Amino acid sequence: MLRGLVTALRTLTALPVPGRDAGRFSDSLYWFPLVGLVIGTLEALLARFGVLAGWYEMAALLALGGGIILTRGLHADGLADLADGFFGGRNREAALRIMKDPNVGSFGSLALILVMLFKFVCLLELARYGAFGTMTAGVLLARMGQVLLATWLPYARAEGGTATAFVEGAGWPHLVVAVASAFVFLLYPVGFGWSRALFLMASAAASTLALGLLSRRKIGGVTGDVLGACSELTETFVWFAAVLSIRFPLFGMM
Repeated sequence: MLRGLVTALRTLTALPVPGRDAGRFSDSLYWFPLVGLVIGTLEALLARFGVLAGWYEMAALLALGGGIILTRGLHADGLADLADGFFGGRNREAALRIMKDPNVGSFGSLALILVMLFKFVCLLELARYGAFGTMTAGVLLARMGQVLLATWLPYARAEGGTATAFVEGAGWPHLVVAVASAFVFLLYPVGFGWSRALFLMASAAASTLALGLLSRRKIGGVTGDVLGACSELTETFVWFAAVLSIRFPLFGMM
């Protein structure tokens, strides 16, 4: 079972991890929220350094840059490929072909710029309010969203791809464990109340489901790029929803 954790850490982070990979890569899906908790905690710690120095812009930049470095920019690359394929491809085949191209086009560049700017603004607000737990929550729930998509939709390429082993072996047990563990992590150790935890989980689910529906319509399923884009977009949406709920308190959840 712990070999699944090794695979999850190697897949989602740039951290050097000793040990053997899981026999079935889909077993790593059980551990995605835990890895998200680790990455998110590290990002939040980086943001704290900026806040302690009284420099909120630096706090947001450290969290944003730290996340990119810790993940090798893997998910950002997926976002760029998805934007190029979904907006540049006239049909399913063209979209999949463009997404496989290692070069980044205009749509991908614009998507990266806009999402990163949006993330920076959200992180800046969260830093000003000292909402470090929410920073962690966005990263954690983004990895839960990846499990949701892998469980829900088939792999889009008939010939397979880098994420085939994760998607084809995914089942409801992976999703149940991922959702349950994400909820527990939000309560302990992040320290949220149940209403706040459910609000952020619902925000993550809404973002993930919207991307899933779009992906199913565009290419008939998911690819590794879609899973990567899911991480970027879900993080952003969770942070945005949290900022809105801070500025306009919803049911006392924030």
